[in-house]
Amino acid sequence: MNAGDRYIVGTSGYSFNDWVGTFYPPGTKAGDMFGLYAEHFQTVEVNYTFYRMPSVGTMDSLARRSPPGFTFWVKANQQITHEADRSPVKAFIEGLSPLTQADKLAGVLLQFPQSFHRTVDNRKFLAAAIAGFAAVPLAAEFRHYSWDHPSTFEGLRDRNVAMVVPDAPDIRGLFRPAPTVTGRTGYLRLHSRDADKWYAGAAERYDYSYSDGELRQIISDWSSLQEQVDKVYAFFNNCHRGQAAQNAEAFRRIVGQIE
Repeated sequence: MNAGDRYIVGTSGYSFNDWVGTFYPPGTKAGDMFGLYAEHFQTVEVNYTFYRMPSVGTMDSLARRSPPGFTFWVKANQQITHEADRSPVKAFIEGLSPLTQADKLAGVLLQFPQSFHRTVDNRKFLAAAIAGFAAVPLAAEFRHYSWDHPSTFEGLRDRNVAMVVPDAPDIRGLFRPAPTVTGRTGYLRLHSRDADKWYAGAAERYDYSYSDGELRQIISDWSSLQEQVDKVYAFFNNCHRGQAAQNAEAFRRIVGQIE
């Protein structure tokens, strides 16, 4: 396998009105976006499930409309990760059943907020949440720097949970580890490098476009891990005006997946 073939590249979501004319052709309707997206990429992060629970009907539609080999990472509901309430876990997993049955569920993403510090109580909650999601593959993303600790990596490795490495601005207090893997699957999420906008709200936080030079450096930084992984998921979350899709295609060109 070529090093570039280990990367599975996509974006965090695909249904955005401001992608019409910047990534999708002018006049594209919302119902046609996923089909067009799947012509370019083999994976996607499903983000709507952070705000509302996944439904069997929606997941069945995505499974049926996606091409063979296409996979989904699905973000866990905020009630679980941001309100520390594990009660929806069973229903959440059940809602993903069409993806599981179609062998298209890559896993569930547990994205914790910056307020989720590495305390004893939060470590216990994390262990319990991971146990609750034992039926599906998992990845965990932290935002607070306190999680940059050997026991975090060891705990995820022991539980076969992928460590998400976020690409974010160099701001005091943010979790910004070096490229790291806790199993045979790597997970990279590219958010932004604009420190001035990071706390300006989500509408501005992810308004950023990576240069080819920045992407080449990121790929170079990950190259030392290529023998430790079977695959690395790389998701672009800088979704304004189609920047995520454009950067994802640039990433694929740099690693030699497309011309």
